[in-house]
Amino acid sequence: MLLHGFLGYLEEWHELGYVDSLKKDFKLILMDMRGHGGSDKPHDPEAYKLKLLVADVIAVMDALNISKTHFLGYSLGGRMAFALAKYAPERFHSFIIGGQGPYARPRARVRWWLQHLKKGMGAHIETLEKETGIKMTPQMRAGLLANDTEALTAFVLASEWRASLEDALPNMTMPCLFYVGEADECYAGARKCPNLLPNAELVSFPGLGHLEVGVSQSHLVLPHITKFLEKVDRT
Repeated sequence: MLLHGFLGYLEEWHELGYVDSLKKDFKLILMDMRGHGGSDKPHDPEAYKLKLLVADVIAVMDALNISKTHFLGYSLGGRMAFALAKYAPERFHSFIIGGQGPYARPRARVRWWLQHLKKGMGAHIETLEKETGIKMTPQMRAGLLANDTEALTAFVLASEWRASLEDALPNMTMPCLFYVGEADECYAGARKCPNLLPNAELVSFPGLGHLEVGVSQSHLVLPHITKFLEKVDRT
Protein backbone atom coordinates (compact mmCIF):
# COMPACT_ATOMS: atom_id res chain seq x y z
CA MET A 1 0.00 0.00 0.00
CA LEU A 2 1.26 3.46 -0.96
CA LEU A 3 -0.03 6.58 0.77
CA HIS A 4 0.76 10.13 -0.37
CA GLY A 5 1.61 13.22 1.65
CA PHE A 6 -0.37 16.33 2.53
CA LEU A 7 -1.87 17.99 -0.59
CA GLY A 8 -1.05 14.79 -2.49
CA TYR A 9 -3.10 12.32 -4.53
CA LEU A 10 -2.71 8.69 -5.56
CA GLU A 11 -1.65 9.41 -9.16
CA GLU A 12 1.60 10.90 -7.82
CA TRP A 13 2.96 7.38 -7.39
CA HIS A 14 2.55 6.87 -11.14
CA GLU A 15 4.04 10.26 -12.00
CA LEU A 16 7.11 9.75 -9.79
CA GLY A 17 7.92 6.26 -11.10
CA TYR A 18 7.01 4.19 -8.05
CA VAL A 19 4.29 2.19 -9.77
CA ASP A 20 6.45 1.21 -12.76
CA SER A 21 9.31 0.25 -10.44
CA LEU A 22 7.28 -1.85 -7.99
CA LYS A 23 4.38 -3.32 -9.99
CA LYS A 24 6.39 -6.17 -11.49
CA ASP A 25 6.93 -7.71 -8.05
CA PHE A 26 3.96 -6.50 -6.01
CA LYS A 27 0.25 -5.91 -6.21
CA LEU A 28 0.00 -2.18 -5.44
CA ILE A 29 -2.80 -0.56 -3.46
CA LEU A 30 -3.18 3.16 -4.11
CA MET A 31 -5.66 5.33 -2.26
CA ASP A 32 -6.44 8.98 -1.66
CA MET A 33 -6.50 9.93 1.99
CA ARG A 34 -9.72 11.60 3.11
CA GLY A 35 -9.59 15.29 2.32
CA HIS A 36 -7.49 14.57 -0.78
CA GLY A 37 -7.85 13.50 -4.41
CA GLY A 38 -11.03 11.61 -5.18
CA SER A 39 -11.92 10.83 -1.55
CA ASP A 40 -14.50 12.66 0.54
CA LYS A 41 -13.46 16.12 1.69
CA PRO A 42 -15.27 16.97 4.93
CA HIS A 43 -14.82 20.49 6.29
CA ASP A 44 -15.04 19.49 9.97
CA PRO A 45 -11.75 18.92 11.85
CA GLU A 46 -13.46 16.14 13.82
CA ALA A 47 -13.62 14.12 10.60
CA TYR A 48 -9.82 13.82 10.59
CA LYS A 49 -9.30 11.97 13.85
CA LEU A 50 -6.51 9.42 13.64
CA LYS A 51 -8.76 6.44 14.25
CA LEU A 52 -10.93 7.49 11.30
CA LEU A 53 -7.92 7.87 9.02
CA VAL A 54 -6.65 4.45 10.11
CA ALA A 55 -10.11 2.95 9.58
CA ASP A 56 -10.09 4.26 5.99
CA VAL A 57 -6.87 2.39 5.22
CA ILE A 58 -8.10 -0.81 6.84
CA ALA A 59 -11.44 -0.53 5.01
CA VAL A 60 -9.63 -0.42 1.66
CA MET A 61 -7.60 -3.50 2.62
CA ASP A 62 -10.71 -5.34 3.79
CA ALA A 63 -12.58 -4.47 0.59
CA LEU A 64 -9.72 -6.09 -1.36
CA ASN A 65 -9.58 -9.12 1.00
CA ILE A 66 -5.99 -8.27 1.94
CA SER A 67 -5.25 -9.29 5.50
CA LYS A 68 -1.67 -8.02 5.62
CA THR A 69 0.54 -5.82 3.45
CA HIS A 70 3.73 -3.79 3.25
CA PHE A 71 3.16 -0.06 3.70
CA LEU A 72 4.96 2.86 2.06
CA GLY A 73 4.11 6.42 3.04
CA TYR A 74 5.81 9.74 2.49
CA SER A 75 5.44 12.87 4.64
CA LEU A 76 1.85 12.77 5.97
CA GLY A 77 1.64 9.24 4.54
CA GLY A 78 4.71 8.41 6.62
CA ARG A 79 3.05 9.86 9.68
CA MET A 80 0.10 7.61 8.98
CA ALA A 81 2.47 4.65 9.25
CA PHE A 82 2.90 5.43 12.95
CA ALA A 83 -0.88 5.72 13.38
CA LEU A 84 -1.36 2.36 11.66
CA ALA A 85 1.33 0.83 13.87
CA LYS A 86 -0.46 2.23 16.90
CA TYR A 87 -3.93 0.94 16.06
CA ALA A 88 -3.48 -1.99 13.64
CA PRO A 89 0.13 -3.30 13.69
CA GLU A 90 -1.00 -6.86 12.96
CA ARG A 91 -2.07 -5.82 9.44
CA PHE A 92 1.39 -4.88 8.19
CA HIS A 93 4.47 -6.89 7.18
CA SER A 94 6.72 -3.81 7.12
CA PHE A 95 6.73 -0.04 7.08
CA ILE A 96 8.67 2.22 4.72
CA ILE A 97 8.50 5.74 6.12
CA GLY A 98 9.73 8.73 4.14
CA GLY A 99 10.44 12.21 5.46
CA GLN A 100 8.78 11.70 8.80
CA GLY A 101 9.20 10.81 12.46
CA PRO A 102 6.70 10.14 15.25
CA TYR A 103 7.30 13.32 17.20
CA ALA A 104 4.90 16.23 17.74
CA ARG A 105 4.80 18.79 14.95
CA PRO A 106 5.69 22.37 15.93
CA ARG A 107 2.86 24.87 16.18
CA ALA A 108 4.79 27.18 13.85
CA ARG A 109 4.38 24.61 11.08
CA VAL A 110 0.62 24.57 11.69
CA ARG A 111 0.48 28.37 11.39
CA TRP A 112 2.57 28.19 8.22
CA TRP A 113 0.14 25.76 6.59
CA LEU A 114 -2.90 27.79 7.59
CA GLN A 115 -1.36 30.93 6.07
CA HIS A 116 -0.49 29.17 2.81
CA LEU A 117 -3.87 27.49 2.47
CA LYS A 118 -5.57 30.86 2.98
CA LYS A 119 -3.61 32.27 0.02
CA GLY A 120 -4.80 29.44 -2.24
CA MET A 121 -3.15 26.66 -4.19
CA GLY A 122 -1.88 28.88 -7.01
CA ALA A 123 0.14 31.03 -4.62
CA HIS A 124 1.34 27.92 -2.78
CA ILE A 125 2.67 26.39 -6.00
CA GLU A 126 4.54 29.60 -6.80
CA THR A 127 6.10 29.60 -3.31
CA LEU A 128 7.14 25.95 -3.55
CA GLU A 129 8.76 26.43 -6.94
CA LYS A 130 10.57 29.58 -5.79
CA GLU A 131 11.83 28.11 -2.50
CA THR A 132 12.85 24.67 -3.77
CA GLY A 133 13.69 25.24 -7.42
CA ILE A 134 11.45 22.30 -8.32
CA LYS A 135 9.34 22.92 -11.42
CA MET A 136 5.96 21.25 -11.08
CA THR A 137 4.84 19.12 -14.01
CA PRO A 138 1.46 19.99 -15.56
CA GLN A 139 0.00 16.89 -13.88
CA MET A 140 1.30 17.88 -10.45
CA ARG A 141 0.15 21.45 -10.89
CA ALA A 142 -3.35 20.27 -11.85
CA GLY A 143 -3.43 17.86 -8.91
CA LEU A 144 -2.49 20.60 -6.45
CA LEU A 145 -4.92 23.11 -7.93
CA ALA A 146 -7.75 20.58 -7.56
CA ASN A 147 -7.37 20.56 -3.78
CA ASP A 148 -10.21 21.72 -1.54
CA THR A 149 -8.48 24.25 0.72
CA GLU A 150 -11.34 24.30 3.23
CA ALA A 151 -11.05 20.53 3.71
CA LEU A 152 -7.27 20.78 4.03
CA THR A 153 -7.61 23.59 6.56
CA ALA A 154 -9.88 21.33 8.62
CA PHE A 155 -7.20 18.63 8.38
CA VAL A 156 -4.53 21.02 9.67
CA LEU A 157 -6.78 22.14 12.53
CA ALA A 158 -7.35 18.55 13.67
CA SER A 159 -5.09 18.24 16.70
CA GLU A 160 -4.44 14.48 16.68
CA TRP A 161 -2.44 14.19 13.47
CA ARG A 162 0.15 16.69 14.64
CA ALA A 163 0.49 15.28 18.18
CA SER A 164 3.23 12.86 19.22
CA LEU A 165 2.88 9.27 18.01
CA GLU A 166 5.82 7.95 20.01
CA ASP A 167 3.50 5.48 21.74
CA ALA A 168 3.36 3.57 18.43
CA LEU A 169 7.05 2.68 18.59
CA PRO A 170 6.70 -0.37 20.91
CA ASN A 171 4.39 -1.95 18.30
CA MET A 172 6.91 -1.50 15.49
CA THR A 173 8.76 -4.79 15.75
CA MET A 174 8.28 -5.51 12.05
CA PRO A 175 11.00 -4.49 9.54
CA CYS A 176 11.05 -0.72 9.01
CA LEU A 177 12.93 1.48 6.57
CA PHE A 178 13.23 5.21 7.15
CA TYR A 179 14.40 7.50 4.37
CA VAL A 180 14.87 11.24 4.66
CA GLY A 181 16.84 14.18 3.31
CA GLU A 182 19.42 15.57 5.69
CA ALA A 183 18.16 19.11 4.98
CA ASP A 184 14.59 18.06 5.90
CA GLU A 185 13.24 19.52 9.16
CA CYS A 186 12.07 15.96 9.97
CA TYR A 187 15.62 14.57 9.68
CA ALA A 188 16.42 14.64 13.40
CA GLY A 189 13.22 12.80 14.31
CA ALA A 190 13.58 10.19 11.58
CA ARG A 191 17.23 9.60 12.47
CA LYS A 192 16.32 8.67 16.06
CA CYS A 193 13.89 5.91 15.13
CA PRO A 194 16.22 3.08 14.03
CA ASN A 195 17.99 3.29 17.39
CA LEU A 196 14.66 2.81 19.18
CA LEU A 197 13.34 -0.09 17.11
CA PRO A 198 14.53 -3.71 16.94
CA ASN A 199 14.39 -4.16 13.17
CA ALA A 200 14.81 -0.79 11.49
CA GLU A 201 17.27 0.99 9.22
CA LEU A 202 17.82 4.52 7.94
CA VAL A 203 18.80 5.88 4.54
CA SER A 204 19.58 9.60 4.42
CA PHE A 205 20.37 11.90 1.52
CA PRO A 206 22.90 14.69 2.17
CA GLY A 207 21.86 18.16 1.08
CA LEU A 208 18.31 17.22 0.10
CA GLY A 209 15.17 18.69 1.64
CA HIS A 210 11.66 17.36 2.09
CA LEU A 211 10.30 18.08 -1.38
CA GLU A 212 13.47 17.07 -3.20
CA VAL A 213 13.38 13.57 -1.70
CA GLY A 214 9.61 13.33 -2.06
CA VAL A 215 9.32 14.65 -5.61
CA SER A 216 12.35 15.42 -7.75
CA GLN A 217 14.76 12.74 -6.51
CA SER A 218 12.58 9.62 -6.43
CA HIS A 219 15.16 7.86 -8.62
CA LEU A 220 17.55 7.99 -5.65
CA VAL A 221 14.97 6.57 -3.26
CA LEU A 222 13.56 3.67 -5.26
CA PRO A 223 16.68 1.45 -5.28
CA HIS A 224 16.72 1.51 -1.47
CA ILE A 225 13.02 0.65 -1.29
CA THR A 226 13.29 -2.27 -3.71
CA LYS A 227 16.39 -3.60 -1.92
CA PHE A 228 14.59 -3.40 1.43
CA LEU A 229 11.49 -5.18 0.11
CA GLU A 230 13.58 -7.92 -1.51
CA LYS A 231 15.29 -8.52 1.83
CA VAL A 232 12.04 -8.50 3.79
CA ASP A 233 10.37 -10.89 1.34
CA ARG A 234 13.20 -13.40 1.76
CA THR A 235 12.78 -13.56 5.54
